[in-house]
Amino acid sequence: MEHEESPAPAATEADAAAEALQPRPIRAWPGLLLVGVYWAFSLSLNLRELPISTTFLNTAGACALLTLLFPIWWLVNRTVGLGDRLWSLLALVLGAAAAIVASRQTMGTISVLLFGLPVAFTAWSVGLLIARWTSRRYLRAGLILASSLIWGFVCLLRMDGLTGDLKPDIRWRWSPSDEDVYLAERSQNAFEAADGSQAAALEVRPGDWPAYRGPQRNGEVRGLEISTSWNAQPPKLVWRQRIGPAWSSMLVIDGRLFTQEQAGEAEAVVCLDAETGRRVWTHEDAARFWDSQSGAGPRATPAFAEGCIYAQGATGILNCLDAATGKVRWSRNVMEDSGASLPMWGFSSSPLVAEGVVIAYAGGKADKRLLAYRTADGELAWTASAGPTSYTSPQPAEFGGKPQALFLSDLGLVALDPATGKECWRYDAATPGVWRAVQPAVLGPADVLIASEDLGTVLLKVSEQEGRWNAERKWSSRAMKPGYNDFVIYDGFAYGFDGGAFCCLDVKTGKRRWRRGRYGRGQTLLLADQGLLLVSSETGEAVLLEATPEAHRELGRFQAIEGKTWNHPAIAQDCLFMRNDQEIACYRLHGSSETSVSP
Repeated sequence: MEHEESPAPAATEADAAAEALQPRPIRAWPGLLLVGVYWAFSLSLNLRELPISTTFLNTAGACALLTLLFPIWWLVNRTVGLGDRLWSLLALVLGAAAAIVASRQTMGTISVLLFGLPVAFTAWSVGLLIARWTSRRYLRAGLILASSLIWGFVCLLRMDGLTGDLKPDIRWRWSPSDEDVYLAERSQNAFEAADGSQAAALEVRPGDWPAYRGPQRNGEVRGLEISTSWNAQPPKLVWRQRIGPAWSSMLVIDGRLFTQEQAGEAEAVVCLDAETGRRVWTHEDAARFWDSQSGAGPRATPAFAEGCIYAQGATGILNCLDAATGKVRWSRNVMEDSGASLPMWGFSSSPLVAEGVVIAYAGGKADKRLLAYRTADGELAWTASAGPTSYTSPQPAEFGGKPQALFLSDLGLVALDPATGKECWRYDAATPGVWRAVQPAVLGPADVLIASEDLGTVLLKVSEQEGRWNAERKWSSRAMKPGYNDFVIYDGFAYGFDGGAFCCLDVKTGKRRWRRGRYGRGQTLLLADQGLLLVSSETGEAVLLEATPEAHRELGRFQAIEGKTWNHPAIAQDCLFMRNDQEIACYRLHGSSETSVSP
Protein backbone atom coordinates (compact mmCIF):
# COMPACT_ATOMS: atom_id res chain seq x y z
CA MET A 1 0.00 0.00 0.00
CA GLU A 2 2.85 2.34 0.84
CA HIS A 3 4.63 1.46 -2.42
CA GLU A 4 1.51 2.16 -4.50
CA GLU A 5 1.01 5.57 -2.92
CA SER A 6 4.64 6.73 -3.42
CA PRO A 7 4.05 8.59 -6.79
CA ALA A 8 1.93 11.23 -4.99
CA PRO A 9 4.87 13.39 -3.80
CA ALA A 10 6.36 13.37 -7.29
CA ALA A 11 3.09 14.66 -8.75
CA THR A 12 2.98 17.42 -6.17
CA GLU A 13 6.48 18.52 -7.09
CA ALA A 14 5.57 18.62 -10.76
CA ASP A 15 2.52 20.71 -10.09
CA ALA A 16 4.58 23.12 -8.02
CA ALA A 17 7.17 23.42 -10.77
CA ALA A 18 4.47 24.07 -13.36
CA GLU A 19 2.85 26.63 -11.13
CA ALA A 20 6.21 28.37 -10.66
CA LEU A 21 6.52 28.71 -14.42
CA GLN A 22 3.14 30.42 -14.67
CA PRO A 23 3.45 34.28 -14.90
CA ARG A 24 2.15 36.23 -11.98
CA PRO A 25 -1.14 38.07 -12.52
CA ILE A 26 -0.65 41.53 -13.99
CA ARG A 27 -0.59 44.21 -11.33
CA ALA A 28 -2.87 47.01 -12.60
CA TRP A 29 -4.16 48.64 -9.41
CA PRO A 30 -1.28 51.15 -8.92
CA GLY A 31 -1.85 52.58 -12.40
CA LEU A 32 -5.61 52.74 -11.86
CA LEU A 33 -5.00 54.47 -8.53
CA LEU A 34 -2.71 57.09 -10.13
CA VAL A 35 -5.13 57.98 -12.93
CA GLY A 36 -8.08 57.87 -10.54
CA VAL A 37 -6.44 60.37 -8.21
CA TYR A 38 -5.54 62.56 -11.19
CA TRP A 39 -9.09 62.69 -12.56
CA ALA A 40 -10.60 63.23 -9.11
CA PHE A 41 -8.19 66.11 -8.49
CA SER A 42 -8.96 67.64 -11.92
CA LEU A 43 -12.71 67.41 -11.25
CA SER A 44 -12.29 69.09 -7.88
CA LEU A 45 -10.41 71.97 -9.55
CA ASN A 46 -13.31 72.51 -11.94
CA LEU A 47 -15.84 72.51 -9.11
CA ARG A 48 -13.94 74.99 -6.96
CA GLU A 49 -13.74 78.70 -7.71
CA LEU A 50 -10.01 79.19 -7.92
CA PRO A 51 -7.99 81.90 -9.69
CA ILE A 52 -7.18 81.09 -13.31
CA SER A 53 -3.44 80.99 -12.63
CA THR A 54 -3.96 78.63 -9.69
CA THR A 55 -6.17 76.30 -11.72
CA PHE A 56 -3.76 76.29 -14.67
CA LEU A 57 -0.67 75.66 -12.55
CA ASN A 58 -2.40 72.94 -10.52
CA THR A 59 -3.64 71.22 -13.68
CA ALA A 60 -0.18 71.36 -15.27
CA GLY A 61 1.45 70.22 -12.04
CA ALA A 62 -0.92 67.27 -11.64
CA CYS A 63 -0.28 66.20 -15.24
CA ALA A 64 3.48 66.53 -14.74
CA LEU A 65 3.34 64.43 -11.56
CA LEU A 66 1.25 61.76 -13.29
CA THR A 67 3.70 61.77 -16.22
CA LEU A 68 6.57 61.19 -13.77
CA LEU A 69 5.00 58.57 -11.48
CA PHE A 70 3.18 56.43 -14.05
CA PRO A 71 6.26 55.54 -16.15
CA ILE A 72 8.29 54.89 -12.96
CA TRP A 73 5.64 52.46 -11.73
CA TRP A 74 5.42 50.88 -15.18
CA LEU A 75 9.16 50.28 -15.44
CA VAL A 76 9.31 48.52 -12.06
CA ASN A 77 6.14 46.48 -12.66
CA ARG A 78 7.66 42.99 -12.86
CA THR A 79 4.32 41.36 -13.47
CA VAL A 80 4.81 42.47 -17.09
CA GLY A 81 7.76 41.35 -19.17
CA LEU A 82 10.66 43.75 -19.59
CA GLY A 83 10.27 43.79 -23.36
CA ASP A 84 6.59 44.68 -23.08
CA ARG A 85 7.38 47.49 -20.63
CA LEU A 86 10.12 49.04 -22.77
CA TRP A 87 8.38 48.76 -26.13
CA SER A 88 5.07 50.14 -24.93
CA LEU A 89 6.78 53.07 -23.18
CA LEU A 90 8.78 53.81 -26.33
CA ALA A 91 5.54 53.78 -28.34
CA LEU A 92 4.02 56.29 -25.90
CA VAL A 93 6.98 58.67 -26.22
CA LEU A 94 7.16 58.40 -30.01
CA GLY A 95 3.39 58.83 -30.33
CA ALA A 96 3.45 61.94 -28.16
CA ALA A 97 6.34 63.42 -30.16
CA ALA A 98 4.54 62.74 -33.45
CA ALA A 99 1.30 64.26 -32.13
CA ILE A 100 3.14 67.39 -30.97
CA VAL A 101 4.69 67.87 -34.41
CA ALA A 102 1.42 67.16 -36.25
CA SER A 103 -0.74 69.31 -33.96
CA ARG A 104 1.55 72.23 -33.21
CA GLN A 105 -0.69 74.67 -35.08
CA THR A 106 -4.02 73.16 -34.09
CA MET A 107 -3.61 72.08 -30.47
CA GLY A 108 -0.24 73.40 -29.31
CA THR A 109 2.43 71.45 -27.43
CA ILE A 110 1.07 72.14 -23.95
CA SER A 111 -2.50 71.25 -24.90
CA VAL A 112 -1.43 68.01 -26.62
CA LEU A 113 0.38 66.88 -23.49
CA LEU A 114 -2.26 68.06 -20.98
CA PHE A 115 -5.03 66.40 -22.99
CA GLY A 116 -3.26 63.36 -24.44
CA LEU A 117 -1.09 62.03 -21.61
CA PRO A 118 -3.82 61.53 -18.97
CA VAL A 119 -6.05 59.85 -21.57
CA ALA A 120 -3.17 57.60 -22.68
CA PHE A 121 -2.33 56.59 -19.12
CA THR A 122 -6.00 55.92 -18.37
CA ALA A 123 -6.40 53.71 -21.44
CA TRP A 124 -3.16 51.96 -20.52
CA SER A 125 -4.42 51.12 -17.02
CA VAL A 126 -7.76 49.85 -18.30
CA GLY A 127 -5.94 47.74 -20.88
CA LEU A 128 -3.84 46.14 -18.16
CA LEU A 129 -6.98 45.36 -16.18
CA ILE A 130 -8.52 43.66 -19.21
CA ALA A 131 -5.31 41.72 -19.89
CA ARG A 132 -5.32 40.52 -16.26
CA TRP A 133 -8.55 38.65 -16.87
CA THR A 134 -7.74 37.46 -20.37
CA SER A 135 -4.67 36.26 -22.23
CA ARG A 136 -1.52 38.40 -22.11
CA ARG A 137 -0.35 37.01 -25.42
CA TYR A 138 -1.03 40.22 -27.29
CA LEU A 139 -0.35 42.64 -24.44
CA ARG A 140 2.54 44.47 -26.08
CA ALA A 141 0.76 44.84 -29.41
CA GLY A 142 -2.42 45.97 -27.66
CA LEU A 143 -0.67 48.67 -25.67
CA ILE A 144 1.19 49.96 -28.72
CA LEU A 145 -2.02 49.95 -30.77
CA ALA A 146 -3.94 51.78 -28.03
CA SER A 147 -1.21 54.41 -27.76
CA SER A 148 -1.18 54.90 -31.53
CA LEU A 149 -4.97 55.26 -31.67
CA ILE A 150 -5.02 57.82 -28.85
CA TRP A 151 -2.29 60.02 -30.34
CA GLY A 152 -3.80 59.60 -33.79
CA PHE A 153 -7.15 60.78 -32.43
CA VAL A 154 -5.47 63.83 -30.87
CA CYS A 155 -4.09 64.70 -34.31
CA LEU A 156 -7.66 64.81 -35.67
CA LEU A 157 -8.67 67.56 -33.24
CA ARG A 158 -8.32 71.32 -33.18
CA MET A 159 -8.59 73.44 -30.06
CA ASP A 160 -10.11 76.87 -30.64
CA GLY A 161 -8.89 78.24 -27.33
CA LEU A 162 -10.08 78.01 -23.73
CA THR A 163 -12.84 79.71 -21.83
CA GLY A 164 -11.98 81.89 -18.85
CA ASP A 165 -12.52 78.80 -16.67
CA LEU A 166 -10.00 76.83 -18.77
CA LYS A 167 -12.58 74.67 -20.54
CA PRO A 168 -11.36 73.75 -24.05
CA ASP A 169 -13.29 74.43 -27.24
CA ILE A 170 -12.52 71.21 -29.15
CA ARG A 171 -13.49 70.76 -32.80
CA TRP A 172 -12.55 68.46 -35.65
CA ARG A 173 -9.36 69.55 -37.31
CA TRP A 174 -10.87 69.74 -40.78
CA SER A 175 -13.92 71.82 -39.80
CA PRO A 176 -13.68 75.44 -40.96
CA SER A 177 -12.68 77.89 -38.26
CA ASP A 178 -14.41 81.22 -37.71
CA GLU A 179 -11.36 82.87 -39.25
CA ASP A 180 -11.69 80.63 -42.35
CA VAL A 181 -15.34 81.65 -42.74
CA TYR A 182 -14.46 85.32 -42.31
CA LEU A 183 -11.65 85.17 -44.89
CA ALA A 184 -13.93 83.41 -47.38
CA GLU A 185 -16.60 86.08 -46.95
CA ARG A 186 -14.04 88.87 -47.21
CA SER A 187 -12.63 87.49 -50.45
CA GLN A 188 -16.13 87.40 -51.95
CA ASN A 189 -16.94 90.90 -50.79
CA ALA A 190 -13.68 92.71 -51.36
CA PHE A 191 -13.94 96.37 -50.49
CA GLU A 192 -12.52 99.27 -52.47
CA ALA A 193 -10.59 101.66 -50.26
CA ALA A 194 -11.53 105.25 -50.77
CA ASP A 195 -8.95 107.67 -52.10
CA GLY A 196 -7.57 109.11 -48.89
CA SER A 197 -5.06 111.49 -50.38
CA GLN A 198 -7.35 114.45 -49.67
CA ALA A 199 -8.87 113.08 -46.46
CA ALA A 200 -9.11 115.58 -43.65
CA ALA A 201 -7.28 114.85 -40.42
CA LEU A 202 -9.46 113.28 -37.75
CA GLU A 203 -10.14 115.08 -34.49
CA VAL A 204 -11.66 113.90 -31.24
CA ARG A 205 -15.25 115.06 -30.78
CA PRO A 206 -17.22 115.21 -27.52
CA GLY A 207 -18.64 111.74 -26.91
CA ASP A 208 -15.87 109.92 -28.80
CA TRP A 209 -13.89 106.96 -27.41
CA PRO A 210 -10.29 107.91 -28.28
CA ALA A 211 -8.29 105.54 -26.06
CA TYR A 212 -8.17 102.11 -24.49
CA ARG A 213 -11.04 101.97 -21.93
CA GLY A 214 -12.20 105.48 -22.82
CA PRO A 215 -10.97 109.07 -22.75
CA GLN A 216 -9.28 108.67 -19.33
CA ARG A 217 -8.45 104.96 -19.83
CA ASN A 218 -10.53 104.14 -16.76
CA GLY A 219 -13.68 102.59 -18.21
CA GLU A 220 -15.86 105.67 -17.52
CA VAL A 221 -18.49 107.16 -19.81
CA ARG A 222 -19.60 110.75 -19.04
CA GLY A 223 -22.03 113.10 -20.72
CA LEU A 224 -24.45 110.35 -21.75
CA GLU A 225 -27.80 109.20 -20.40
CA ILE A 226 -29.45 106.10 -21.83
CA SER A 227 -32.74 104.28 -21.65
CA THR A 228 -32.69 101.65 -18.89
CA SER A 229 -35.80 99.67 -19.91
CA TRP A 230 -33.79 97.02 -21.70
CA ASN A 231 -36.16 94.16 -21.01
CA ALA A 232 -39.04 96.01 -22.69
CA GLN A 233 -37.02 97.85 -25.31
CA PRO A 234 -33.39 96.69 -25.69
CA PRO A 235 -30.85 98.76 -27.62
CA LYS A 236 -31.39 98.68 -31.38
CA LEU A 237 -28.95 96.96 -33.69
CA VAL A 238 -27.30 99.38 -36.12
CA TRP A 239 -24.91 96.93 -37.77
CA ARG A 240 -23.24 93.59 -37.07
CA GLN A 241 -20.67 91.67 -39.09
CA ARG A 242 -17.78 89.21 -38.97
CA ILE A 243 -14.25 90.30 -38.13
CA GLY A 244 -10.88 88.61 -37.93
CA PRO A 245 -9.70 87.16 -34.60
CA ALA A 246 -8.15 89.54 -32.04
CA TRP A 247 -8.62 90.49 -28.41
CA SER A 248 -8.17 94.18 -29.13
CA SER A 249 -10.81 96.68 -28.08
CA MET A 250 -11.96 99.61 -30.25
CA LEU A 251 -11.48 103.35 -30.64
CA VAL A 252 -14.15 105.64 -32.11
CA ILE A 253 -12.92 109.02 -33.35
CA ASP A 254 -14.71 111.47 -35.64
CA GLY A 255 -17.04 108.84 -37.11
CA ARG A 256 -14.31 106.21 -37.58
CA LEU A 257 -13.80 102.98 -35.63
CA PHE A 258 -10.31 101.52 -35.23
CA THR A 259 -9.34 98.04 -34.07
CA GLN A 260 -7.02 95.17 -35.00
CA GLU A 261 -7.53 91.70 -36.45
CA GLN A 262 -5.73 88.67 -37.84
CA ALA A 263 -6.36 87.99 -41.52
CA GLY A 264 -4.60 84.77 -42.40
CA GLU A 265 -0.87 85.43 -42.34
CA ALA A 266 -1.36 89.19 -42.01
CA GLU A 267 -1.76 91.16 -38.81
CA ALA A 268 -4.00 94.13 -39.57
CA VAL A 269 -5.06 97.51 -38.23
CA VAL A 270 -8.52 98.27 -39.62
CA CYS A 271 -10.59 101.43 -39.92
CA LEU A 272 -14.37 101.13 -40.24
CA ASP A 273 -17.11 103.67 -40.73
CA ALA A 274 -18.62 103.76 -37.22
CA GLU A 275 -22.15 104.39 -38.53
CA THR A 276 -22.28 101.61 -41.12
CA GLY A 277 -19.44 99.17 -40.35
CA ARG A 278 -18.06 99.55 -43.86
CA ARG A 279 -14.30 99.25 -44.16
CA VAL A 280 -12.45 102.49 -44.91
CA TRP A 281 -8.85 101.29 -44.91
CA THR A 282 -6.66 98.42 -43.74
CA HIS A 283 -2.96 98.30 -42.93
CA GLU A 284 -1.40 94.83 -42.92
CA ASP A 285 1.93 93.42 -41.71
CA ALA A 286 3.24 89.96 -42.58
CA ALA A 287 2.95 88.55 -39.06
CA ARG A 288 0.84 85.99 -37.25
CA PHE A 289 0.58 85.10 -33.59
CA TRP A 290 -1.30 82.08 -32.26
CA ASP A 291 -1.42 80.21 -28.99
CA SER A 292 -3.58 77.26 -28.11
CA GLN A 293 -5.19 78.93 -25.08
CA SER A 294 -6.24 82.26 -26.62
CA GLY A 295 -6.13 81.64 -30.36
CA ALA A 296 -4.84 83.91 -33.10
CA GLY A 297 -4.54 87.64 -33.51
CA PRO A 298 -3.39 90.87 -31.88
CA ARG A 299 -4.18 91.54 -28.24
CA ALA A 300 -3.56 95.27 -27.74
CA THR A 301 -5.85 98.23 -28.44
CA PRO A 302 -4.54 101.11 -30.61
CA ALA A 303 -4.02 104.64 -29.27
CA PHE A 304 -4.95 107.91 -31.01
CA ALA A 305 -3.19 111.28 -30.80
CA GLU A 306 -2.94 114.29 -33.13
CA GLY A 307 -4.31 112.54 -36.20
CA CYS A 308 -2.30 109.32 -35.78
CA ILE A 309 -3.07 105.76 -34.76
CA TYR A 310 -0.44 103.91 -32.72
CA ALA A 311 -0.99 100.16 -32.82
CA GLN A 312 1.09 97.35 -31.33
CA GLY A 313 0.70 93.85 -32.70
CA ALA A 314 1.10 90.55 -30.86
CA THR A 315 4.55 89.93 -32.38
CA GLY A 316 5.94 93.31 -31.29
CA ILE A 317 5.39 95.49 -34.36
CA LEU A 318 4.53 99.07 -33.34
CA ASN A 319 3.07 101.20 -36.16
CA CYS A 320 2.32 104.88 -36.37
CA LEU A 321 -0.39 105.31 -39.04
CA ASP A 322 -2.22 108.31 -40.44
CA ALA A 323 -5.70 107.88 -38.95
CA ALA A 324 -7.46 109.28 -42.01
CA THR A 325 -5.66 107.22 -44.66
CA GLY A 326 -3.84 104.35 -42.96
CA LYS A 327 -0.51 105.39 -44.45
CA VAL A 328 2.56 104.43 -42.44
CA ARG A 329 4.43 107.28 -40.81
CA TRP A 330 6.91 105.07 -39.00
CA SER A 331 7.23 101.52 -37.69
CA ARG A 332 9.34 99.83 -35.01
CA ASN A 333 9.60 96.39 -33.43
CA VAL A 334 9.71 96.45 -29.63
CA MET A 335 11.04 92.89 -29.46
CA GLU A 336 14.07 93.79 -31.56
CA ASP A 337 14.63 97.12 -29.81
CA SER A 338 14.57 95.58 -26.33
CA GLY A 339 16.02 92.12 -26.83
CA ALA A 340 12.80 90.62 -25.45
CA SER A 341 11.45 87.15 -26.09
CA LEU A 342 7.96 86.64 -27.46
CA PRO A 343 5.60 86.43 -24.44
CA MET A 344 3.50 83.32 -23.86
CA TRP A 345 0.33 85.14 -24.93
CA GLY A 346 1.93 87.69 -27.25
CA PHE A 347 2.54 91.39 -26.76
CA SER A 348 -0.71 92.53 -25.16
CA SER A 349 0.06 95.99 -23.78
CA SER A 350 -1.90 98.87 -25.31
CA PRO A 351 0.44 101.83 -25.99
CA LEU A 352 0.05 105.14 -24.16
CA VAL A 353 0.71 108.51 -25.83
CA ALA A 354 1.85 111.22 -23.41
CA GLU A 355 4.30 114.13 -23.39
CA GLY A 356 5.28 113.68 -27.03
CA VAL A 357 6.14 109.99 -26.76
CA VAL A 358 4.31 106.68 -27.19
CA ILE A 359 5.08 104.26 -24.36
CA ALA A 360 5.05 100.53 -25.03
CA TYR A 361 5.84 97.53 -22.85
CA ALA A 362 8.33 95.03 -24.21
CA GLY A 363 9.54 93.06 -21.18
CA GLY A 364 13.07 93.08 -22.55
CA LYS A 365 16.41 92.95 -20.82
CA ALA A 366 17.25 94.96 -17.68
CA ASP A 367 16.29 98.60 -18.29
CA LYS A 368 14.61 97.94 -21.67
CA ARG A 369 11.26 96.72 -20.47
CA LEU A 370 9.35 99.95 -21.08
CA LEU A 371 10.20 101.78 -24.30
CA ALA A 372 9.19 105.32 -25.31
CA TYR A 373 9.34 106.43 -28.94
CA ARG A 374 9.03 110.01 -30.11
CA THR A 375 5.67 110.43 -31.80
CA ALA A 376 7.17 112.70 -34.48
CA ASP A 377 9.68 110.26 -35.97
CA GLY A 378 9.63 106.98 -34.03
CA GLU A 379 13.10 107.45 -32.59
CA LEU A 380 13.71 105.89 -29.20
CA ALA A 381 13.38 108.61 -26.55
CA TRP A 382 14.01 106.58 -23.37
CA THR A 383 13.88 103.13 -21.84
CA ALA A 384 12.99 102.13 -18.30
CA SER A 385 12.95 99.15 -15.99
CA ALA A 386 9.88 97.18 -14.90
CA GLY A 387 9.11 93.55 -14.28
CA PRO A 388 9.93 90.99 -17.00
CA THR A 389 6.32 89.70 -17.14
CA SER A 390 3.14 91.69 -17.61
CA TYR A 391 -0.01 91.90 -19.71
CA THR A 392 -1.09 95.31 -18.41
CA SER A 393 -0.82 98.67 -20.20
CA PRO A 394 0.75 102.00 -19.13
CA GLN A 395 -1.84 104.01 -17.20
CA PRO A 396 -1.89 107.85 -17.12
CA ALA A 397 -2.00 109.51 -13.70
CA GLU A 398 -1.32 112.84 -12.03
CA PHE A 399 0.03 113.38 -8.52
CA GLY A 400 0.98 116.76 -7.11
CA GLY A 401 0.13 118.35 -10.45
CA LYS A 402 2.77 116.25 -12.22
CA PRO A 403 1.85 113.77 -14.97
CA GLN A 404 3.02 110.20 -14.42
CA ALA A 405 2.70 106.86 -16.17
CA LEU A 406 1.87 103.87 -13.97
CA PHE A 407 2.74 100.30 -14.89
CA LEU A 408 1.93 97.06 -13.04
CA SER A 409 4.13 94.01 -13.59
CA ASP A 410 5.18 90.87 -11.74
CA LEU A 411 7.56 93.00 -9.65
CA GLY A 412 4.94 95.53 -8.57
CA LEU A 413 3.81 99.02 -9.54
CA VAL A 414 6.19 101.64 -10.96
CA ALA A 415 5.47 105.31 -11.72
CA LEU A 416 7.52 107.12 -14.35
CA ASP A 417 7.84 110.64 -15.69
CA PRO A 418 6.45 110.11 -19.23
CA ALA A 419 8.67 112.85 -20.67
CA THR A 420 11.98 111.42 -19.45
CA GLY A 421 11.35 107.88 -18.24
CA LYS A 422 12.77 108.77 -14.82
CA GLU A 423 11.32 106.69 -12.01
CA CYS A 424 9.18 108.72 -9.60
CA TRP A 425 8.26 105.96 -7.16
CA ARG A 426 7.53 102.28 -6.95
CA TYR A 427 5.57 99.81 -4.84
CA ASP A 428 7.30 96.45 -4.57
CA ALA A 429 4.94 93.48 -4.83
CA ALA A 430 7.04 90.78 -6.43
CA THR A 431 5.67 87.45 -7.55
CA PRO A 432 8.19 86.58 -10.29
CA GLY A 433 6.68 85.20 -13.46
CA VAL A 434 3.04 85.75 -12.51
CA TRP A 435 0.89 87.24 -15.28
CA ARG A 436 -0.79 90.43 -14.08
CA ALA A 437 -3.29 91.93 -16.50
CA VAL A 438 -5.49 94.43 -14.61
CA GLN A 439 -5.13 98.21 -14.91
CA PRO A 440 -4.37 100.38 -11.86
CA ALA A 441 -7.17 102.79 -10.87
CA VAL A 442 -6.36 106.33 -9.72
CA LEU A 443 -8.96 107.25 -7.09
CA GLY A 444 -8.05 110.83 -6.33
CA PRO A 445 -5.12 113.13 -5.69
CA ALA A 446 -3.18 110.54 -3.69
CA ASP A 447 -4.76 107.06 -3.88
CA VAL A 448 -4.17 104.20 -6.33
CA LEU A 449 -5.96 100.84 -6.36
CA ILE A 450 -4.20 97.83 -7.89
CA ALA A 451 -5.55 94.30 -8.26
CA SER A 452 -4.60 90.85 -9.55
CA GLU A 453 -5.30 87.22 -8.78
CA ASP A 454 -2.18 86.84 -6.64
CA LEU A 455 -2.39 90.22 -4.84
CA GLY A 456 -6.14 90.49 -4.42
CA THR A 457 -6.88 94.23 -4.16
CA VAL A 458 -4.44 96.73 -2.64
CA LEU A 459 -5.00 100.43 -1.88
CA LEU A 460 -1.88 102.62 -2.01
CA LYS A 461 -1.37 106.16 -0.75
CA VAL A 462 1.11 108.23 -2.79
CA SER A 463 2.88 111.16 -1.15
CA GLU A 464 5.73 113.57 -1.91
CA GLN A 465 8.01 115.28 0.57
CA GLU A 466 10.92 117.50 -0.44
CA GLY A 467 10.93 116.07 -3.96
CA ARG A 468 10.92 112.45 -2.83
CA TRP A 469 7.92 110.28 -3.65
CA ASN A 470 6.66 107.39 -1.60
CA ALA A 471 3.87 104.81 -1.93
CA GLU A 472 2.63 102.92 1.09
CA ARG A 473 -0.10 100.32 1.48
CA LYS A 474 -3.28 101.42 3.27
CA TRP A 475 -4.99 98.03 3.09
CA SER A 476 -5.06 94.80 1.12
CA SER A 477 -8.00 92.47 0.62
CA ARG A 478 -8.74 89.09 -0.95
CA ALA A 479 -12.40 90.02 -1.45
CA MET A 480 -11.86 90.88 -5.14
CA LYS A 481 -9.25 89.00 -7.18
CA PRO A 482 -9.66 89.86 -10.88
CA GLY A 483 -7.69 87.84 -13.40
CA TYR A 484 -7.77 89.95 -16.56
CA ASN A 485 -11.03 91.82 -15.96
CA ASP A 486 -10.68 95.54 -15.28
CA PHE A 487 -12.83 97.18 -12.63
CA VAL A 488 -14.42 100.64 -12.33
CA ILE A 489 -14.86 103.05 -9.42
CA TYR A 490 -18.11 104.84 -8.54
CA ASP A 491 -18.98 106.82 -5.43
CA GLY A 492 -16.37 105.14 -3.23
CA PHE A 493 -16.95 101.59 -4.41
CA ALA A 494 -15.14 99.32 -6.87
CA TYR A 495 -17.22 97.14 -9.21
CA GLY A 496 -15.62 94.25 -11.05
CA PHE A 497 -14.99 90.52 -11.18
CA ASP A 498 -13.85 88.23 -8.43
CA GLY A 499 -13.12 85.13 -10.43
CA GLY A 500 -16.28 84.34 -12.37
CA ALA A 501 -18.64 86.38 -10.17
CA PHE A 502 -19.34 90.11 -10.21
CA CYS A 503 -18.83 91.97 -6.94
CA CYS A 504 -18.83 95.31 -5.13
CA LEU A 505 -15.93 96.37 -2.90
CA ASP A 506 -15.80 99.25 -0.41
CA VAL A 507 -12.73 101.28 -1.36
CA LYS A 508 -12.37 102.75 2.13
CA THR A 509 -12.12 99.42 3.91
CA GLY A 510 -11.48 96.71 1.33
CA LYS A 511 -14.56 94.81 2.49
CA ARG A 512 -16.91 93.20 0.02
CA ARG A 513 -20.49 94.47 -0.04
CA TRP A 514 -21.92 91.83 -2.37
CA ARG A 515 -20.87 89.11 -4.83
CA ARG A 516 -23.58 88.10 -7.28
CA GLY A 517 -24.10 87.70 -10.99
CA ARG A 518 -22.45 85.13 -13.23
CA TYR A 519 -21.15 86.67 -16.44
CA GLY A 520 -18.12 84.44 -17.07
CA ARG A 521 -14.87 86.33 -17.42
CA GLY A 522 -16.31 89.55 -18.84
CA GLN A 523 -15.54 93.27 -18.76
CA THR A 524 -17.38 96.30 -17.41
CA LEU A 525 -17.89 100.02 -18.10
CA LEU A 526 -19.34 102.75 -15.88
CA LEU A 527 -21.98 105.19 -17.11
CA ALA A 528 -21.16 107.76 -14.44
CA ASP A 529 -23.98 110.24 -15.07
CA GLN A 530 -26.62 107.64 -14.19
CA GLY A 531 -24.71 105.34 -11.85
CA LEU A 532 -25.02 102.39 -14.23
CA LEU A 533 -22.71 99.48 -15.02
CA LEU A 534 -22.58 97.93 -18.48
CA VAL A 535 -21.13 94.43 -18.35
CA SER A 536 -20.12 92.51 -21.45
CA SER A 537 -20.34 88.83 -20.52
CA GLU A 538 -17.95 86.17 -21.72
CA THR A 539 -20.73 84.72 -23.88
CA GLY A 540 -21.41 88.01 -25.69
CA GLU A 541 -24.34 89.36 -23.67
CA ALA A 542 -24.65 93.05 -22.74
CA VAL A 543 -25.94 93.39 -19.18
CA LEU A 544 -27.09 96.58 -17.46
CA LEU A 545 -26.65 96.86 -13.67
CA GLU A 546 -27.28 99.54 -11.10
CA ALA A 547 -24.04 100.74 -9.46
CA THR A 548 -25.09 100.48 -5.83
CA PRO A 549 -23.44 98.88 -2.80
CA GLU A 550 -26.82 97.85 -1.43
CA ALA A 551 -27.34 94.81 -3.63
CA HIS A 552 -26.76 93.29 -7.05
CA ARG A 553 -29.50 94.78 -9.21
CA GLU A 554 -29.77 93.74 -12.82
CA LEU A 555 -31.86 96.05 -15.02
CA GLY A 556 -31.78 94.10 -18.26
CA ARG A 557 -29.71 92.17 -20.75
CA PHE A 558 -29.59 91.11 -24.39
CA GLN A 559 -27.42 88.95 -26.64
CA ALA A 560 -25.19 91.42 -28.49
CA ILE A 561 -22.77 89.06 -30.27
CA GLU A 562 -22.04 85.32 -30.35
CA GLY A 563 -18.93 83.56 -29.14
CA LYS A 564 -16.32 83.98 -26.44
CA THR A 565 -16.00 87.68 -25.63
CA TRP A 566 -12.96 88.92 -23.73
CA ASN A 567 -12.59 92.27 -25.53
CA HIS A 568 -13.40 95.50 -23.70
CA PRO A 569 -16.58 97.15 -25.04
CA ALA A 570 -16.66 100.81 -26.10
CA ILE A 571 -19.35 103.50 -25.97
CA ALA A 572 -19.30 106.50 -28.30
CA GLN A 573 -21.96 108.92 -29.55
CA ASP A 574 -24.76 107.02 -27.73
CA CYS A 575 -23.73 103.74 -29.38
CA LEU A 576 -22.41 100.55 -27.78
CA PHE A 577 -19.68 98.75 -29.72
CA MET A 578 -18.86 95.15 -28.86
CA ARG A 579 -16.54 92.67 -30.52
CA ASN A 580 -14.78 89.38 -29.96
CA ASP A 581 -12.66 87.10 -32.14
CA GLN A 582 -15.59 86.44 -34.49
CA GLU A 583 -17.99 89.40 -34.65
CA ILE A 584 -18.23 93.13 -34.18
CA ALA A 585 -21.50 95.01 -33.68
CA CYS A 586 -22.95 98.45 -33.01
CA TYR A 587 -26.10 99.10 -30.95
CA ARG A 588 -27.83 102.41 -30.33
CA LEU A 589 -28.35 102.83 -26.60
CA HIS A 590 -31.19 105.35 -26.78
CA GLY A 591 -33.43 102.63 -28.18
CA SER A 592 -34.24 104.54 -31.34
CA SER A 593 -36.14 102.87 -34.15
CA GLU A 594 -33.51 103.42 -36.82
CA THR A 595 -33.15 100.70 -39.39
CA SER A 596 -30.34 98.23 -38.90
CA VAL A 597 -27.52 98.24 -41.43
CA SER A 598 -25.79 95.08 -42.61
CA PRO A 599 -22.74 96.09 -44.64
